[in-house]
Amino acid sequence: MNLVNLQDVSLAYGPLVLLDKVSLGVEEGERIGVVGRNGGGKSTLISVLSGITEPDSGRVVHNRGLRVGFLHQRDTFPDTSVGEFVLGDRAEHEWAGDARIRDVLRGLLGGWDLDSPMSGLSGGERRRSGLARLLIGDHDLIVLDEPTNHLDIEGIAWLAEHLRARSEALVVVTHDRWFLDAVTTRTWEVGRGAVERYEGGYAAYVLAKAERERQAAAAEERRQNLMRKELAWLRRGAPARTSKPKFRIEAANQLIADEPPPRDTVELVKFASSRLGKTVIDLKNVTVSVPDRVLLDHLTWQLGPGDRVGLVGVNGAGKSTLLKVLAHEREPDEGSVRTGRTVRLAHLSQNIAELDPTARPLQAVMDVREHVTIGKRDYTASQMLERFGFRGERQWTPIGDLSGGERRRLQLLRLLMDEPNVLLLDEPTNDLDIETLTELEDLLDGWPGSLVLVSHDRYFLERITDRVLALMGDGSLAFLPGGVDEYLERRVRSLGEATVPLGASEAAAAEAAPEERPAVSAAERRAAQKEMQRVERRMDRITRRETELHELMAAAADDYARLAELDAEAKALAAEREGLEEVWLEQAEIAGD
Repeated sequence: MNLVNLQDVSLAYGPLVLLDKVSLGVEEGERIGVVGRNGGGKSTLISVLSGITEPDSGRVVHNRGLRVGFLHQRDTFPDTSVGEFVLGDRAEHEWAGDARIRDVLRGLLGGWDLDSPMSGLSGGERRRSGLARLLIGDHDLIVLDEPTNHLDIEGIAWLAEHLRARSEALVVVTHDRWFLDAVTTRTWEVGRGAVERYEGGYAAYVLAKAERERQAAAAEERRQNLMRKELAWLRRGAPARTSKPKFRIEAANQLIADEPPPRDTVELVKFASSRLGKTVIDLKNVTVSVPDRVLLDHLTWQLGPGDRVGLVGVNGAGKSTLLKVLAHEREPDEGSVRTGRTVRLAHLSQNIAELDPTARPLQAVMDVREHVTIGKRDYTASQMLERFGFRGERQWTPIGDLSGGERRRLQLLRLLMDEPNVLLLDEPTNDLDIETLTELEDLLDGWPGSLVLVSHDRYFLERITDRVLALMGDGSLAFLPGGVDEYLERRVRSLGEATVPLGASEAAAAEAAPEERPAVSAAERRAAQKEMQRVERRMDRITRRETELHELMAAAADDYARLAELDAEAKALAAEREGLEEVWLEQAEIAGD
Protein backbone atom coordinates (compact mmCIF):
# COMPACT_ATOMS: atom_id res chain seq x y z
CA MET A 1 0.00 0.00 0.00
CA ASN A 2 1.28 3.45 -0.91
CA LEU A 3 1.79 5.89 1.95
CA VAL A 4 2.05 8.89 -0.40
CA ASN A 5 0.94 9.42 -3.98
CA LEU A 6 1.89 12.27 -6.32
CA GLN A 7 -0.49 12.68 -9.25
CA ASP A 8 0.56 14.93 -12.18
CA VAL A 9 2.43 17.27 -9.85
CA SER A 10 4.07 20.37 -11.36
CA LEU A 11 6.11 23.09 -9.67
CA ALA A 12 8.16 25.95 -11.10
CA TYR A 13 10.06 28.91 -9.71
CA GLY A 14 9.79 31.60 -12.36
CA PRO A 15 11.01 30.15 -15.66
CA LEU A 16 12.72 27.19 -13.91
CA VAL A 17 10.50 24.09 -14.06
CA LEU A 18 11.56 21.65 -11.32
CA LEU A 19 8.66 19.18 -11.52
CA ASP A 20 6.62 18.66 -14.68
CA LYS A 21 3.52 16.44 -14.29
CA VAL A 22 5.32 13.97 -12.01
CA SER A 23 3.35 10.93 -10.81
CA LEU A 24 4.87 8.47 -8.31
CA GLY A 25 4.33 6.92 -4.91
CA VAL A 26 6.09 5.61 -1.81
CA GLU A 27 5.09 2.19 -0.48
CA GLU A 28 5.25 0.93 3.09
CA GLY A 29 8.79 -0.06 4.02
CA GLU A 30 10.24 1.21 0.72
CA ARG A 31 13.77 2.69 0.79
CA ILE A 32 14.40 5.27 -1.91
CA GLY A 33 17.54 7.24 -2.73
CA VAL A 34 17.10 10.51 -4.63
CA VAL A 35 19.94 11.67 -6.90
CA GLY A 36 20.46 14.43 -9.47
CA ARG A 37 22.37 17.64 -10.07
CA ASN A 38 22.34 20.43 -7.50
CA GLY A 39 19.42 22.72 -8.26
CA GLY A 40 17.67 20.01 -10.26
CA GLY A 41 14.72 19.65 -7.89
CA LYS A 42 15.69 16.91 -5.39
CA SER A 43 14.93 18.93 -2.24
CA THR A 44 11.82 20.36 -3.88
CA LEU A 45 10.53 16.87 -4.69
CA ILE A 46 10.86 15.57 -1.13
CA SER A 47 9.39 18.78 0.29
CA VAL A 48 6.32 18.34 -1.93
CA LEU A 49 6.23 14.63 -1.08
CA SER A 50 6.21 15.44 2.65
CA GLY A 51 3.40 17.98 2.33
CA ILE A 52 5.62 20.94 3.29
CA THR A 53 5.55 22.64 -0.13
CA GLU A 54 2.36 23.01 -2.16
CA PRO A 55 2.69 22.20 -5.89
CA ASP A 56 1.47 24.59 -8.57
CA SER A 57 -0.79 21.85 -9.94
CA GLY A 58 -1.57 18.19 -9.38
CA ARG A 59 -2.38 16.30 -6.20
CA VAL A 60 -0.36 15.00 -3.25
CA VAL A 61 -2.33 12.34 -1.33
CA HIS A 62 -1.20 11.10 2.10
CA ASN A 63 -2.68 8.12 3.90
CA ARG A 64 -4.93 9.21 6.74
CA GLY A 65 -2.90 9.80 9.89
CA LEU A 66 0.45 9.50 8.06
CA ARG A 67 3.37 10.43 10.35
CA VAL A 68 6.22 12.01 8.38
CA GLY A 69 9.61 12.77 9.91
CA PHE A 70 11.49 15.32 7.79
CA LEU A 71 15.13 16.42 8.19
CA HIS A 72 15.75 19.74 6.42
CA GLN A 73 19.18 20.86 5.23
CA ARG A 74 18.70 24.07 7.21
CA ASP A 75 16.57 23.61 10.31
CA THR A 76 15.92 26.28 12.94
CA PHE A 77 16.64 25.39 16.56
CA PRO A 78 14.99 26.68 19.78
CA ASP A 79 16.96 28.20 22.63
CA THR A 80 16.71 25.16 24.94
CA SER A 81 19.07 22.53 26.31
CA VAL A 82 20.18 19.68 24.06
CA GLY A 83 18.24 17.21 26.19
CA GLU A 84 15.00 19.22 26.01
CA PHE A 85 15.34 19.63 22.24
CA VAL A 86 16.17 16.00 21.46
CA LEU A 87 14.11 14.15 24.09
CA GLY A 88 11.19 16.54 24.52
CA ASP A 89 9.20 15.96 27.71
CA ARG A 90 10.16 12.29 28.09
CA ALA A 91 11.05 11.37 31.66
CA GLU A 92 14.56 10.03 32.22
CA HIS A 93 13.38 6.52 33.12
CA GLU A 94 11.30 6.48 29.94
CA TRP A 95 14.09 7.26 27.47
CA ALA A 96 16.83 5.48 29.43
CA GLY A 97 14.80 2.27 29.27
CA ASP A 98 14.23 2.50 25.49
CA ALA A 99 16.92 0.63 23.51
CA ARG A 100 16.32 2.65 20.33
CA ILE A 101 16.66 6.00 22.08
CA ARG A 102 19.84 4.87 23.84
CA ASP A 103 21.23 3.72 20.48
CA VAL A 104 20.49 7.10 18.85
CA LEU A 105 22.01 9.06 21.72
CA ARG A 106 25.13 6.90 21.69
CA GLY A 107 25.49 6.96 17.89
CA LEU A 108 24.95 10.70 17.37
CA LEU A 109 25.48 12.45 20.71
CA GLY A 110 27.95 10.11 22.43
CA GLY A 111 29.77 11.89 25.28
CA TRP A 112 27.61 15.04 25.09
CA ASP A 113 26.28 16.91 28.12
CA LEU A 114 22.51 16.90 27.54
CA ASP A 115 22.14 19.95 29.81
CA SER A 116 24.31 22.14 27.57
CA PRO A 117 22.44 24.89 25.62
CA MET A 118 21.64 24.47 21.94
CA SER A 119 22.90 28.02 21.37
CA GLY A 120 26.43 26.93 22.26
CA LEU A 121 26.59 24.18 19.60
CA SER A 122 28.31 24.44 16.22
CA GLY A 123 26.31 24.08 13.01
CA GLY A 124 27.35 20.46 12.63
CA GLU A 125 26.45 19.65 16.25
CA ARG A 126 23.03 21.25 15.83
CA ARG A 127 22.43 19.13 12.75
CA ARG A 128 23.35 15.99 14.68
CA SER A 129 20.88 17.06 17.37
CA GLY A 130 18.14 17.53 14.77
CA LEU A 131 18.82 14.11 13.27
CA ALA A 132 18.76 12.51 16.76
CA ARG A 133 15.44 14.20 17.57
CA LEU A 134 13.91 12.86 14.36
CA LEU A 135 15.20 9.29 14.77
CA ILE A 136 13.91 9.10 18.35
CA GLY A 137 10.36 9.86 17.17
CA ASP A 138 7.78 7.45 15.77
CA HIS A 139 7.10 7.80 12.04
CA ASP A 140 5.61 5.93 9.10
CA LEU A 141 7.84 7.74 6.59
CA ILE A 142 11.30 9.21 7.22
CA VAL A 143 12.50 11.85 4.74
CA LEU A 144 16.13 12.96 5.01
CA ASP A 145 17.78 15.79 3.08
CA GLU A 146 21.59 15.30 3.09
CA PRO A 147 21.72 13.48 6.46
CA THR A 148 25.44 12.63 6.17
CA ASN A 149 26.52 16.30 6.17
CA HIS A 150 28.66 16.96 9.26
CA LEU A 151 28.97 13.24 10.05
CA ASP A 152 32.36 11.53 10.00
CA ILE A 153 32.94 8.07 8.51
CA GLU A 154 32.00 6.37 11.78
CA GLY A 155 28.83 8.43 12.12
CA ILE A 156 27.79 7.57 8.55
CA ALA A 157 28.44 3.86 9.17
CA TRP A 158 26.33 4.04 12.34
CA LEU A 159 23.48 5.85 10.58
CA ALA A 160 23.42 3.29 7.75
CA GLU A 161 23.30 0.42 10.25
CA HIS A 162 20.58 2.13 12.27
CA LEU A 163 18.35 2.84 9.26
CA ARG A 164 18.75 -0.71 7.95
CA ALA A 165 17.38 -1.99 11.27
CA ARG A 166 14.24 0.20 11.09
CA SER A 167 11.00 -0.76 9.36
CA GLU A 168 9.73 2.69 8.32
CA ALA A 169 9.66 3.79 4.70
CA LEU A 170 12.64 6.01 3.83
CA VAL A 171 13.31 8.67 1.21
CA VAL A 172 16.81 10.16 1.32
CA VAL A 173 18.59 12.83 -0.72
CA THR A 174 22.37 12.47 -0.49
CA HIS A 175 25.52 12.69 -2.61
CA ASP A 176 27.14 9.97 -0.47
CA ARG A 177 27.17 7.03 -2.85
CA TRP A 178 28.40 4.49 -0.29
CA PHE A 179 25.48 5.45 1.96
CA LEU A 180 23.00 5.08 -0.91
CA ASP A 181 24.24 1.57 -1.64
CA ALA A 182 24.20 0.64 2.05
CA VAL A 183 20.66 1.86 2.76
CA THR A 184 18.45 2.13 -0.34
CA THR A 185 16.78 -0.43 -2.60
CA ARG A 186 15.36 1.93 -5.22
CA THR A 187 16.71 5.08 -6.88
CA TRP A 188 14.94 8.17 -8.22
CA GLU A 189 16.90 10.44 -10.56
CA VAL A 190 15.51 13.99 -10.66
CA GLY A 191 16.26 16.34 -13.53
CA ARG A 192 14.64 18.51 -16.21
CA GLY A 193 11.29 18.32 -14.47
CA ALA A 194 11.07 14.53 -14.59
CA VAL A 195 11.80 11.68 -12.19
CA GLU A 196 13.35 8.51 -13.64
CA ARG A 197 12.97 5.42 -11.44
CA TYR A 198 15.45 2.56 -11.11
CA GLU A 199 15.42 -0.64 -9.09
CA GLY A 200 18.25 -1.11 -6.60
CA GLY A 201 20.75 1.14 -4.83
CA TYR A 202 23.45 3.28 -6.40
CA ALA A 203 25.48 0.46 -7.98
CA ALA A 204 22.36 -1.01 -9.60
CA TYR A 205 21.32 2.47 -10.77
CA VAL A 206 24.70 3.03 -12.45
CA LEU A 207 24.46 -0.35 -14.18
CA ALA A 208 20.89 0.24 -15.37
CA LYS A 209 21.67 3.74 -16.62
CA ALA A 210 24.77 2.56 -18.46
CA GLU A 211 22.72 -0.23 -20.03
CA ARG A 212 20.10 2.25 -21.19
CA GLU A 213 22.79 4.38 -22.78
CA ARG A 214 24.31 1.33 -24.45
CA GLN A 215 21.00 0.31 -25.96
CA ALA A 216 20.26 3.86 -27.15
CA ALA A 217 23.58 4.14 -29.00
CA ALA A 218 23.58 1.55 -31.78
CA ALA A 219 27.31 1.92 -32.50
CA GLU A 220 28.18 2.50 -28.80
CA GLU A 221 29.97 5.69 -29.77
CA ARG A 222 30.21 6.86 -26.17
CA ARG A 223 31.88 3.74 -24.81
CA GLN A 224 34.37 5.79 -22.81
CA ASN A 225 31.78 7.92 -21.01
CA LEU A 226 31.96 8.58 -17.27
CA MET A 227 29.10 6.25 -16.39
CA ARG A 228 30.95 3.25 -17.86
CA LYS A 229 34.16 4.24 -16.09
CA GLU A 230 32.38 4.46 -12.77
CA LEU A 231 30.71 1.10 -13.42
CA ALA A 232 34.16 -0.40 -14.01
CA TRP A 233 35.22 0.94 -10.60
CA LEU A 234 32.10 -0.49 -8.94
CA ARG A 235 32.79 -3.94 -10.37
CA ARG A 236 36.48 -3.83 -9.38
CA GLY A 237 35.76 -2.34 -5.98
CA ALA A 238 35.04 -3.77 -2.56
CA PRO A 239 33.30 -7.19 -2.45
CA ALA A 240 30.44 -5.67 -0.45
CA ARG A 241 29.31 -3.89 -3.62
CA THR A 242 29.23 -7.03 -5.75
CA SER A 243 26.78 -9.17 -3.78
CA LYS A 244 24.55 -9.60 -6.82
CA PRO A 245 23.34 -12.76 -8.53
CA LYS A 246 25.80 -14.31 -10.95
CA PHE A 247 23.88 -13.24 -14.05
CA ARG A 248 23.92 -9.57 -12.95
CA ILE A 249 27.68 -9.75 -12.44
CA GLU A 250 28.12 -11.27 -15.89
CA ALA A 251 25.97 -8.52 -17.43
CA ALA A 252 28.13 -5.86 -15.79
CA ASN A 253 31.34 -7.61 -16.85
CA GLN A 254 30.13 -7.77 -20.46
CA LEU A 255 29.28 -4.06 -20.38
CA ILE A 256 32.80 -3.06 -19.23
CA ALA A 257 34.73 -5.75 -21.09
CA ASP A 258 37.11 -3.33 -22.81
CA GLU A 259 36.97 -0.51 -20.26
CA PRO A 260 40.47 0.16 -18.91
CA PRO A 261 41.13 0.50 -15.15
CA PRO A 262 40.39 3.97 -13.74
CA ARG A 263 44.13 4.69 -13.43
CA ASP A 264 47.36 3.34 -14.88
CA THR A 265 49.07 3.57 -11.50
CA VAL A 266 52.51 2.46 -12.68
CA GLU A 267 52.58 5.01 -15.50
CA LEU A 268 51.30 7.81 -13.26
CA VAL A 269 53.89 7.11 -10.56
CA LYS A 270 56.61 7.05 -13.22
CA PHE A 271 55.43 10.41 -14.59
CA ALA A 272 55.04 11.86 -11.08
CA SER A 273 58.60 10.79 -10.22
CA SER A 274 59.94 12.61 -13.27
CA ARG A 275 58.10 15.79 -12.18
CA LEU A 276 58.79 15.57 -8.47
CA GLY A 277 62.06 13.72 -8.02
CA LYS A 278 62.63 11.43 -5.04
CA THR A 279 61.61 13.85 -2.29
CA VAL A 280 58.08 15.21 -2.04
CA ILE A 281 57.31 15.87 1.64
CA ASP A 282 59.17 14.24 4.55
CA LEU A 283 58.06 14.55 8.18
CA LYS A 284 60.65 13.69 10.84
CA ASN A 285 59.79 13.42 14.55
CA VAL A 286 56.97 15.94 14.14
CA THR A 287 54.96 16.84 17.24
CA VAL A 288 51.92 19.12 17.23
CA SER A 289 49.87 19.91 20.33
CA VAL A 290 46.76 21.84 21.19
CA PRO A 291 45.94 22.98 24.74
CA ASP A 292 44.18 19.78 25.82
CA ARG A 293 46.03 17.03 23.91
CA VAL A 294 48.80 15.96 21.53
CA LEU A 295 47.60 15.59 17.91
CA LEU A 296 50.86 14.33 16.34
CA ASP A 297 53.40 12.62 18.58
CA HIS A 298 56.94 12.39 17.12
CA LEU A 299 55.52 11.42 13.75
CA THR A 300 57.93 10.34 11.01
CA TRP A 301 56.33 9.81 7.61
CA GLN A 302 57.17 10.30 3.94
CA LEU A 303 54.84 11.27 1.10
CA GLY A 304 56.42 9.88 -2.06
CA PRO A 305 56.01 10.73 -5.76
CA GLY A 306 52.69 9.48 -7.09
CA ASP A 307 51.36 8.50 -3.64
CA ARG A 308 47.56 8.78 -3.38
CA VAL A 309 46.71 8.66 0.31
CA GLY A 310 43.34 8.78 2.03
CA LEU A 311 43.43 10.08 5.61
CA VAL A 312 40.73 9.07 8.09
CA GLY A 313 40.20 9.54 11.83
CA VAL A 314 37.70 10.74 14.40
CA ASN A 315 36.75 14.41 14.45
CA GLY A 316 39.47 16.31 16.32
CA ALA A 317 42.16 13.68 15.74
CA GLY A 318 44.25 16.18 13.75
CA LYS A 319 43.54 15.41 10.07
CA SER A 320 43.19 19.05 9.00
CA THR A 321 46.15 19.98 11.21
CA LEU A 322 48.35 17.38 9.47
CA LEU A 323 47.42 18.88 6.08
CA LYS A 324 48.39 22.33 7.36
CA VAL A 325 51.74 20.98 8.54
CA LEU A 326 52.33 19.37 5.12
CA ALA A 327 51.44 22.69 3.46
CA HIS A 328 53.76 24.68 5.79
CA GLU A 329 50.73 26.60 7.04
CA ARG A 330 51.43 25.49 10.60
CA GLU A 331 54.84 24.96 12.12
CA PRO A 332 55.27 21.83 14.27
CA ASP A 333 56.11 22.19 17.96
CA GLU A 334 59.00 19.78 17.42
CA GLY A 335 60.58 18.04 14.44
CA SER A 336 61.05 19.07 10.83
CA VAL A 337 59.13 19.18 7.55
CA ARG A 338 61.18 18.88 4.37
CA THR A 339 59.65 19.64 0.96
CA GLY A 340 61.22 18.79 -2.41
CA ARG A 341 62.50 21.65 -4.55
CA THR A 342 60.23 20.86 -7.50
CA VAL A 343 57.01 20.61 -5.47
CA ARG A 344 54.11 22.84 -6.61
CA LEU A 345 51.62 22.41 -3.78
CA ALA A 346 47.91 23.25 -3.67
CA HIS A 347 45.86 23.01 -0.49
CA LEU A 348 42.06 23.05 -0.48
CA SER A 349 41.06 23.68 3.13
CA GLN A 350 37.55 23.58 4.59
CA ASN A 351 37.73 27.36 5.13
CA ILE A 352 38.45 28.78 1.70
CA ALA A 353 39.13 32.44 0.96
CA GLU A 354 36.26 34.26 -0.71
CA LEU A 355 36.62 35.51 -4.28
CA ASP A 356 35.58 38.93 -5.54
CA PRO A 357 31.74 38.68 -5.56
CA THR A 358 31.52 40.92 -8.65
CA ALA A 359 33.87 38.72 -10.72
CA ARG A 360 32.58 36.06 -13.12
CA PRO A 361 33.52 32.34 -12.88
CA LEU A 362 35.15 32.30 -16.34
CA GLN A 363 37.24 35.36 -15.49
CA ALA A 364 38.24 33.86 -12.12
CA VAL A 365 39.50 30.67 -13.81
CA MET A 366 41.23 32.45 -16.70
CA ASP A 367 43.06 34.64 -14.16
CA VAL A 368 44.83 31.44 -13.09
CA ARG A 369 45.31 29.85 -16.52
CA GLU A 370 43.47 29.76 -19.84
CA HIS A 371 44.45 26.18 -20.75
CA VAL A 372 45.36 23.13 -18.68
CA THR A 373 46.70 19.67 -19.54
CA ILE A 374 45.41 16.73 -17.50
CA GLY A 375 46.71 13.34 -18.48
CA LYS A 376 47.08 13.49 -22.25
CA ARG A 377 44.25 15.97 -22.89
CA ASP A 378 44.17 19.75 -23.11
CA TYR A 379 41.19 21.72 -21.77
CA THR A 380 40.25 25.38 -22.02
CA ALA A 381 39.03 27.28 -18.96
CA SER A 382 35.49 27.22 -20.36
CA GLN A 383 35.61 23.44 -20.95
CA MET A 384 36.80 22.85 -17.40
CA LEU A 385 34.02 25.05 -16.03
CA GLU A 386 31.51 23.03 -18.02
CA ARG A 387 32.87 19.80 -16.56
CA PHE A 388 32.39 21.28 -13.10
CA GLY A 389 28.74 22.12 -13.73
CA PHE A 390 29.04 25.75 -14.93
CA ARG A 391 27.16 25.57 -18.21
CA GLY A 392 26.22 28.39 -20.57
CA GLU A 393 25.25 31.60 -18.80
CA ARG A 394 26.35 30.18 -15.42
CA GLN A 395 29.95 30.92 -16.43
CA TRP A 396 29.06 34.64 -16.45
CA THR A 397 26.94 34.75 -13.28
CA PRO A 398 28.47 37.04 -10.62
CA ILE A 399 30.32 34.94 -8.04
CA GLY A 400 28.32 36.66 -5.29
CA ASP A 401 25.15 35.09 -6.75
CA LEU A 402 26.54 31.52 -6.71
CA SER A 403 25.58 28.96 -4.08
CA GLY A 404 28.08 27.81 -1.45
CA GLY A 405 28.58 24.56 -3.34
CA GLU A 406 29.21 26.38 -6.61
CA ARG A 407 31.79 28.65 -4.99
CA ARG A 408 33.60 25.64 -3.54
CA ARG A 409 33.59 23.97 -6.97
CA LEU A 410 35.07 27.13 -8.45
CA GLN A 411 37.86 27.25 -5.83
CA LEU A 412 38.71 23.60 -6.44
CA LEU A 413 38.82 24.20 -10.20
CA ARG A 414 41.16 27.19 -9.73
CA LEU A 415 43.52 24.94 -7.76
CA LEU A 416 43.55 22.31 -10.52
CA MET A 417 44.05 24.93 -13.24
CA ASP A 418 47.30 26.00 -11.56
CA GLU A 419 48.68 22.53 -12.45
CA PRO A 420 50.07 21.59 -9.02
CA ASN A 421 51.98 18.33 -8.59
CA VAL A 422 50.98 17.86 -4.94
CA LEU A 423 47.33 18.17 -3.86
CA LEU A 424 46.12 18.39 -0.25
CA LEU A 425 42.33 18.16 -0.21
CA ASP A 426 40.31 18.67 2.98
CA GLU A 427 36.70 17.56 2.49
CA PRO A 428 36.54 18.50 -1.22
CA THR A 429 33.17 16.75 -1.73
CA ASN A 430 31.19 19.12 0.52
CA ASP A 431 28.19 20.48 -1.43
CA LEU A 432 29.12 18.63 -4.64
CA ASP A 433 26.44 16.60 -6.44
CA ILE A 434 27.11 13.10 -7.76
CA GLU A 435 27.56 14.20 -11.37
CA THR A 436 30.21 16.74 -10.39
CA LEU A 437 31.90 14.14 -8.17
CA THR A 438 32.23 11.72 -11.09
CA GLU A 439 33.72 14.52 -13.22
CA LEU A 440 36.22 15.31 -10.46
CA GLU A 441 37.11 11.63 -10.12
CA ASP A 442 37.67 11.37 -13.86
CA LEU A 443 40.01 14.39 -13.81
CA LEU A 444 41.98 13.04 -10.84
CA ASP A 445 42.28 9.61 -12.49
CA GLY A 446 44.74 11.03 -15.01
CA TRP A 447 46.40 13.54 -12.69
CA PRO A 448 50.09 12.70 -12.21
CA GLY A 449 51.18 13.83 -8.78
CA SER A 450 51.01 13.12 -5.06
CA LEU A 451 47.73 13.50 -3.25
CA VAL A 452 46.50 13.47 0.34
CA LEU A 453 42.73 13.42 0.78
CA VAL A 454 40.65 13.93 3.93
CA SER A 455 37.02 13.05 3.30
CA HIS A 456 34.00 11.58 5.08
CA ASP A 457 32.74 10.48 1.63
CA ARG A 458 33.83 6.86 1.77
CA TYR A 459 33.05 6.14 -1.88
CA PHE A 460 35.10 9.11 -3.11
CA LEU A 461 37.98 8.27 -0.77
CA GLU A 462 38.18 4.63 -1.87
CA ARG A 463 37.74 5.60 -5.53
CA ILE A 464 40.50 8.24 -5.65
CA THR A 465 43.19 6.92 -3.31
CA ASP A 466 45.37 3.81 -3.40
CA ARG A 467 45.95 3.41 0.34
CA VAL A 468 44.40 4.58 3.58
CA LEU A 469 46.12 5.95 6.70
CA ALA A 470 44.42 6.75 9.99
CA LEU A 471 44.99 9.09 12.90
CA MET A 472 43.74 6.94 15.74
CA GLY A 473 43.66 9.70 18.36
CA ASP A 474 46.92 8.69 20.07
CA GLY A 475 49.21 10.91 17.99
CA SER A 476 50.29 8.09 15.67
CA LEU A 477 49.59 7.46 11.98
CA ALA A 478 48.48 3.90 11.22
CA PHE A 479 48.68 2.19 7.80
CA LEU A 480 45.46 0.29 7.04
CA PRO A 481 45.87 -2.47 4.41
CA GLY A 482 42.14 -3.22 4.81
CA GLY A 483 41.14 0.40 4.18
CA VAL A 484 38.08 2.01 5.76
CA ASP A 485 36.64 -1.34 6.88
CA GLU A 486 39.79 -2.01 8.92
CA TYR A 487 39.59 1.48 10.44
CA LEU A 488 36.01 0.91 11.59
CA GLU A 489 36.95 -2.50 13.01
CA ARG A 490 39.84 -0.96 14.95
CA ARG A 491 37.56 1.73 16.33
CA VAL A 492 35.05 -0.90 17.46
CA ARG A 493 37.82 -2.83 19.25
CA SER A 494 39.17 0.33 20.86
CA LEU A 495 35.72 1.07 22.28
CA GLY A 496 35.34 -2.46 23.61
CA GLU A 497 32.44 -3.43 21.33
CA ALA A 498 34.00 -6.27 19.43
CA THR A 499 30.80 -8.07 18.45
CA VAL A 500 28.58 -5.24 17.23
CA PRO A 501 29.36 -2.53 14.64
CA LEU A 502 29.87 0.90 16.20
CA GLY A 503 26.59 2.29 17.46
CA ALA A 504 24.52 -0.61 16.11
CA SER A 505 21.23 -1.10 17.91
CA GLU A 506 20.27 -4.22 19.79
CA ALA A 507 17.79 -4.94 17.03
CA ALA A 508 20.53 -4.73 14.41
CA ALA A 509 22.79 -6.95 16.50
CA ALA A 510 20.06 -9.56 16.79
CA GLU A 511 19.46 -9.33 13.04
CA ALA A 512 23.18 -9.78 12.37
CA ALA A 513 23.35 -12.91 14.54
CA PRO A 514 23.01 -16.14 12.53
CA GLU A 515 19.61 -17.74 12.90
CA GLU A 516 19.14 -21.38 13.75
CA ARG A 517 18.00 -23.18 10.59
CA PRO A 518 17.43 -26.82 9.84
CA ALA A 519 20.45 -28.56 8.36
CA VAL A 520 20.40 -28.94 4.56
CA SER A 521 21.07 -32.46 3.29
CA ALA A 522 23.54 -33.22 0.52
CA ALA A 523 20.66 -34.24 -1.75
CA GLU A 524 18.86 -30.93 -1.18
CA ARG A 525 22.08 -29.03 -1.87
CA ARG A 526 22.62 -30.91 -5.15
CA ALA A 527 19.01 -30.26 -6.16
CA ALA A 528 19.44 -26.54 -5.43
CA GLN A 529 22.64 -26.37 -7.49
CA LYS A 530 20.86 -28.17 -10.36
CA GLU A 531 17.97 -25.69 -10.22
CA MET A 532 20.43 -22.76 -10.21
CA GLN A 533 22.06 -24.12 -13.37
CA ARG A 534 18.65 -24.48 -15.04
CA VAL A 535 17.78 -20.87 -14.12
CA GLU A 536 21.13 -19.60 -15.42
CA ARG A 537 20.64 -21.39 -18.76
CA ARG A 538 17.19 -19.81 -19.10
CA MET A 539 18.62 -16.41 -18.12
CA ASP A 540 21.25 -16.75 -20.84
CA ARG A 541 18.52 -17.47 -23.41
CA ILE A 542 16.52 -14.45 -22.19
CA THR A 543 19.59 -12.23 -22.48
CA ARG A 544 20.24 -13.37 -26.05
CA ARG A 545 16.60 -12.87 -27.00
CA GLU A 546 16.54 -9.40 -25.43
CA THR A 547 19.58 -8.43 -27.50
CA GLU A 548 17.77 -9.65 -30.64
CA LEU A 549 14.64 -7.71 -29.64
CA HIS A 550 16.57 -4.46 -29.21
CA GLU A 551 18.08 -4.87 -32.67
CA LEU A 552 14.66 -5.65 -34.16
CA MET A 553 13.12 -2.61 -32.42
CA ALA A 554 15.85 -0.36 -33.80
CA ALA A 555 15.18 -1.71 -37.31
CA ALA A 556 11.41 -1.28 -36.94
CA ALA A 557 11.53 2.31 -35.72
CA ASP A 558 8.82 3.45 -38.15
CA ASP A 559 6.53 0.40 -37.81
CA TYR A 560 4.49 1.20 -34.71
CA ALA A 561 2.47 -2.03 -34.77
CA ARG A 562 5.65 -4.12 -34.94
CA LEU A 563 7.26 -1.99 -32.22
CA ALA A 564 4.30 -2.61 -29.90
CA GLU A 565 4.54 -6.35 -30.52
CA LEU A 566 8.28 -6.43 -29.80
CA ASP A 567 7.87 -4.22 -26.75
CA ALA A 568 5.23 -6.57 -25.31
CA GLU A 569 7.60 -9.51 -25.71
CA ALA A 570 10.43 -7.54 -24.08
CA LYS A 571 8.21 -6.73 -21.07
CA ALA A 572 7.19 -10.38 -20.73
CA LEU A 573 10.84 -11.42 -20.74
CA ALA A 574 11.64 -8.77 -18.12
CA ALA A 575 8.86 -10.10 -15.89
CA GLU A 576 10.13 -13.66 -16.33
CA ARG A 577 13.64 -12.50 -15.49
CA GLU A 578 12.42 -11.05 -12.18
CA GLY A 579 10.81 -14.34 -11.20
CA LEU A 580 13.91 -16.29 -12.15
CA GLU A 581 16.09 -13.96 -10.09
CA GLU A 582 14.01 -14.72 -7.00
CA VAL A 583 14.26 -18.46 -7.65
CA TRP A 584 18.03 -18.21 -8.15
CA LEU A 585 18.51 -16.33 -4.88
CA GLU A 586 16.37 -18.83 -2.93
CA GLN A 587 18.28 -21.79 -4.34
CA ALA A 588 21.64 -20.07 -3.82
CA GLU A 589 20.81 -19.72 -0.12
CA ILE A 590 20.10 -23.44 0.13
CA ALA A 591 23.17 -24.45 -1.90
CA GLY A 592 25.41 -22.21 0.20
CA ASP A 593 24.35 -23.72 3.55
